[in-house]
Amino acid sequence: MVGSEVQVPSDDRPVVVFLGTSLTAGMGLERGEDTYVAKLEVLGRAEGLPFRAVNAGVSGETSAGGLRRVDWILREPVDVLVIELGANDGLRGQDPEAMRENLTAVIRRTRARYPEAHILLAGMEAPPNMGAAYTASFRAVFAQVASSEDVTLIPFLLEGVAGVPELNQGDRIHPSPEGHQRVAENVWPWLRTILSETAS
Repeated sequence: MVGSEVQVPSDDRPVVVFLGTSLTAGMGLERGEDTYVAKLEVLGRAEGLPFRAVNAGVSGETSAGGLRRVDWILREPVDVLVIELGANDGLRGQDPEAMRENLTAVIRRTRARYPEAHILLAGMEAPPNMGAAYTASFRAVFAQVASSEDVTLIPFLLEGVAGVPELNQGDRIHPSPEGHQRVAENVWPWLRTILSETAS
């Protein structure tokens, strides 16, 4: 009709942003729907907790790179931020203390922009060839940041996936579609709790 306005349905689903590396971006996968991010959306719909996922994964990203990008990402609304950073810091043997500072800054900038946002921090492990002292200090960073900044810690994103050949691609680093399904199942209990609280 002339002069009528098209009514666009409102989307009131919570926005969940995944700030991460190639693990989040889905490097090596043929289909975007095979990423753990997309699989989490499916889990959410199946359990009556639909959300809108924003995949902000970039291959090769470090914690410093994530910090440089976060202000740009925060231009759009964020109800939940899932931080998957650190894997590349570990692969490159970068200073765990610098990683701790970067992760802390990402969290604080998010809270400054969206005080009500919920934040999930995914724990990572350094490669064993970096030595016992480095891997221990690297691992400890995630628990320290989660505690000091009062965010939810997912103990290890790749639990049950890392080192399992049939759940990884040929490079033995990036999960296969089946591996991404397992990663989604690792994340979902923590995300489900937050979404349930938000919906109530």
